[in-house]
Amino acid sequence: MRILLLGEYSNVHATLADGLRALGHEVTVASGGDYWKQYPRDIDLERPSGLFGGLRLWWRTWAHMRRFTGYDVVQLINPLFADLKAERHFPLFRFLKRHNKHIVLGAFGMDYYWVHENITRKPLRYSDFNIGNELRTDEAAIKERRDWIGTAKERLNRFVAEQADAIVAGLYEYDVCYRPNFPAKTVFIPFPIKLSPPQERAPRRKPVIFVGISKGRSAYKGTDIMLAAAKDVAKDYAGRVELQVVEGVPFAKYQQLLRNADIILDQLYSYTPAMNALEAMGAGVAVVGGGEPENYEILGETELRPIVNVEPNQSSVYAALARLVTHPVELERRQRESIEYVRRHHDYISVAKRYEQLYRRLSGGAP
Repeated sequence: MRILLLGEYSNVHATLADGLRALGHEVTVASGGDYWKQYPRDIDLERPSGLFGGLRLWWRTWAHMRRFTGYDVVQLINPLFADLKAERHFPLFRFLKRHNKHIVLGAFGMDYYWVHENITRKPLRYSDFNIGNELRTDEAAIKERRDWIGTAKERLNRFVAEQADAIVAGLYEYDVCYRPNFPAKTVFIPFPIKLSPPQERAPRRKPVIFVGISKGRSAYKGTDIMLAAAKDVAKDYAGRVELQVVEGVPFAKYQQLLRNADIILDQLYSYTPAMNALEAMGAGVAVVGGGEPENYEILGETELRPIVNVEPNQSSVYAALARLVTHPVELERRQRESIEYVRRHHDYISVAKRYEQLYRRLSGGAP
């Protein structure tokens, strides 16, 4: 099959492309590289800097459109698949729909249904937008609500979701937001991860706690709270733990730093590990973050429990970190289980096969 993966979040499409190519498919990735992270792609859609950057990207994208035709499947990372205003996406999407066989929408991150469901129906006990029945009031959450509710972004997301042939949810959270609205076309497929070659970890006198800060999204993702807890642990257990904080580095450099860590803090308000945490787990790094029962249930996992699940508050994160620092045997078990967890559920070839099955179903072929 000829497959176009359009847009990028956290290396999802670049990794999926490698898996699909290994299965013999012709795959093109077109994206902006996800800003400073600079993930690999075949066609560059990075927004130029400067006053007229949006206009230049608009013309560049249209210039590529003649190459974005004749595909068996076009998969969009998000209804906003390019770094352009929502209004600009309507003609782009109509062109893609008209000149390709099937459109798949990714439910992989921020969009209208993620926002709307979590501020109205509230299917999750906590999320980026609610804690129980109470809506979060931090500036970032309010901004996202304003961006996606009653705006062109909402109209675009609704239009694309209605027109798409399938919607793939990459996490439990996104599945429960899309499935009630599109039960016939929503499919859950885990995120793809390329496992690193096994490597021996040198014995350490003290574990390294890793905190990666995403520019402008620290409070929204709870990184500020997790970092405060990590700093308290580093202070209270001085000499027994090392804290490493990283912000705004390219993906290749980030990976190198991450592989030298023992524990990573990731996404306080999540039920599940996303790409950042999964990359770490594949390298044998223990995750403190989202590991609710629903995460294991949707995967059908009944044995492994590698993730240190925490409640969305500083004291819960502190207690989890302190336990890992003072119980090295437990830390080592979770590190071993993390690698096996990724191997079982997120291996990029196995995940690519599930996408292949979906694409063949859309084309009327054998599942």
